[in-house]
Amino acid sequence: MSLSTTKAHLQAIHLHDMPPRYVGRLAAHEAMLLEIEGFPAPLLTPVRISCSDGSSVPGEIVGFRGHRSLALPLRGNIPLAVGAPIVADGQAGLARCGEVLLGRVIDAMGRPLDRLALPQLPDTWPLAGGNSNPLSRGRVMRHFDCGVRAINALLSLGEGQRVALIAGSGVGKSVLMGQMLAGADCDVVVAGLIGERAREVSDFVEARLNNGMRRRTVVVATTADEAPLLRIKAAMRATAIAEYFRARGKRVLLLLDSLTRIAHAQREIGLALGEPPAMKGYPPSALGLIPQLVERAGNDRRSGGSITAIYTVLADGGDLEDPVVDAARAIVDGHIILSRSLAEAGVYPAIDIGRSLSRTMADIVDAEHRSAAQRFRQLWSVYEENRDLILMGAYTPGSDPLLDEAVARQSEMRSFITQREDALVPYSESRTALIEGFGT
Repeated sequence: MSLSTTKAHLQAIHLHDMPPRYVGRLAAHEAMLLEIEGFPAPLLTPVRISCSDGSSVPGEIVGFRGHRSLALPLRGNIPLAVGAPIVADGQAGLARCGEVLLGRVIDAMGRPLDRLALPQLPDTWPLAGGNSNPLSRGRVMRHFDCGVRAINALLSLGEGQRVALIAGSGVGKSVLMGQMLAGADCDVVVAGLIGERAREVSDFVEARLNNGMRRRTVVVATTADEAPLLRIKAAMRATAIAEYFRARGKRVLLLLDSLTRIAHAQREIGLALGEPPAMKGYPPSALGLIPQLVERAGNDRRSGGSITAIYTVLADGGDLEDPVVDAARAIVDGHIILSRSLAEAGVYPAIDIGRSLSRTMADIVDAEHRSAAQRFRQLWSVYEENRDLILMGAYTPGSDPLLDEAVARQSEMRSFITQREDALVPYSESRTALIEGFGT
């Protein structure tokens, strides 16, 4: 047998052993959805869509309609024609991970945004996370130092806690998140900037990440003008990277800004797929995505690692009963609400102490700290309840000793929660200041 005949024979055997490669055909295009014939691929399969100008764009299988597969392109305004070929383009639902991601800025698909070479990543992690036994999650027992006095003292956070940072637009969510990032006591930071303005992504990387912080931070960013599927994949990729480092015993801080934009992206997809708008225009899948993301954070008993997660939530028009706000508040271990009236009065951070809550604080602080925090919150709440009467002059001093003390110490309490944006106050100092000022 000649050499050429042998090569042809081996190639034929190799091709015979390969699995079949399905090529689908574009049958319909409605709104954002592409209907594909002859393409039996599972959900979340990445695809490559051929355009009429010779180029191609990526997409992903998101559902089925009869015998047709439904796909969403990851780019808009693409020249498509009926019958365009569509092929599978990679494994479904895996994120490439590795230590070399530290210090990098990537997009929702894992491609670099920092103009550096594509990192060689040896490991993979499921984008949607793995099935976890609830009993493998450890309790929140150790405090988490975030460098913000009002939070450390009055809303003490624990390692492995999930927290919602809730506020309207322009009240200081992003600034407070950056301050907590600067003061965080952790090994790795994963920041997911979802649906942000491009300018804010640059500001976060250049202004919020100093040299030391940048070396232990992974940033996953997608801007507001990108496809809704990309915004969801960015959130899933950021969470998957955090899970990867937690599995290696690291203490991880996960920042996702914001859950609201993630829910908006899923709303666009759900409505395109024909889901009914169940609650204020949100289909069930939009609100169901929130616990799927949030429940992936926490402590891991097996590795000893942890994910402390902070999720920003936009309260549209200050509405704290918004479905996204309500769904987030119900699943997290605490919430920090920012007040527009405090922000307008020049108080920063503008934390509404009375309406904010840490559900794990009782397990991580001592009795003396807990008593002082309760006293502060009591004085703060009684003043806010009677604020209108006091401002109108309708309250007579001496009628209520507790309210008298609250009025006398109002400026002291505001001074306690006020902190410069560039200042960091460690947990021990915050605790001492609270006990000295409001302890019994």
